[in-house]
Amino acid sequence: MEGKRIEDADFNETGYSYTLSLISGKYKPVILYCLMEYEPVRFNFNEMQRYLQKVADKTLSQNLKELEADDLIMRKVYPQIPPKVEYSLTERGHSLVKVLDKLCDWGNENRK
Repeated sequence: MEGKRIEDADFNETGYSYTLSLISGKYKPVILYCLMEYEPVRFNFNEMQRYLQKVADKTLSQNLKELEADDLIMRKVYPQIPPKVEYSLTERGHSLVKVLDKLCDWGNENRK
């Protein structure tokens, strides 16, 4: 029986590659974990920055926009002064919870 051949493979065509493209980076997994644990999260740079430990405003905004564009999080704006913005996971984002939970389990089991 012949096995898979690496020379015929294209990593970019795998589901693993696609998933990583959506959640990769220093802050996206942390934002998703935060929303998984505490949603909805009122968007307050000070609170989110404290949780993410010193992320720049621009970096945080860009990551939130990308997660929203990928339909993993939802942004809800309340028309009031001062403006209130909340973020929560979309249905698609909730479908990642099992994956994030497994990462947490692995980390807890293998932490030294």
